[in-house]
Amino acid sequence: MRLTKYDHACVRVEKDGKVLVIDPGAFTDAPVLDGADAVLITHEHADHVDVAKLRAASPDLEIWTCESVAAGLTEVPGKVQVVRHGDDFETAGFRVKAFGEWHARNHPDLEVVQNVGFLLDDEVFYPGDALTVPGVEVPTLLVPTGAPWLKLMEMVDYLRAVRPGRAYSTHDGLYNEIGLGLVDNWLKMEAERQGADIRRIPVGESVTLS
Repeated sequence: MRLTKYDHACVRVEKDGKVLVIDPGAFTDAPVLDGADAVLITHEHADHVDVAKLRAASPDLEIWTCESVAAGLTEVPGKVQVVRHGDDFETAGFRVKAFGEWHARNHPDLEVVQNVGFLLDDEVFYPGDALTVPGVEVPTLLVPTGAPWLKLMEMVDYLRAVRPGRAYSTHDGLYNEIGLGLVDNWLKMEAERQGADIRRIPVGESVTLS
């Protein structure tokens, strides 16, 4: 399984010639849907879902997401399917399990929206904009490291609660180079404490998970 980090909150996962993309949002400039077989979308915020990208995608594309996102994708040519916490399904050769229901609380005047996290092949867990602890072993965690709803202490507590074998930064597109340097330091500290591979993958670079 090959995982490639793209801008902000988007990752592309490839296995056996199949391509699955998670959260291709408006902050992602690269053509991440080229050759994609399936897309997973955690929630409705624009940094995680770009409807224009999906409108231009192949009609054979399978799109799996929560109910609130699906309601806004009626003009998308791909096959849109709703998933909820506890569901499991197969798409593009990946076995996927859904965990969580709600986005982290962001602002006292904003409604909390639906959010579903995805576990791929019992290997990679992407929580979206939430700190969902799935209650199962997580070999690889894609950990949010920068958001209006997130504090450093919460991110560290989340890594310690999940105890992944490895963890890579996501949701980090709001940082400048100074901020990314801080993220690198925070993750390095936790990597040393846990004795695990915990770090930020630069945009466009990949890791191979065995």
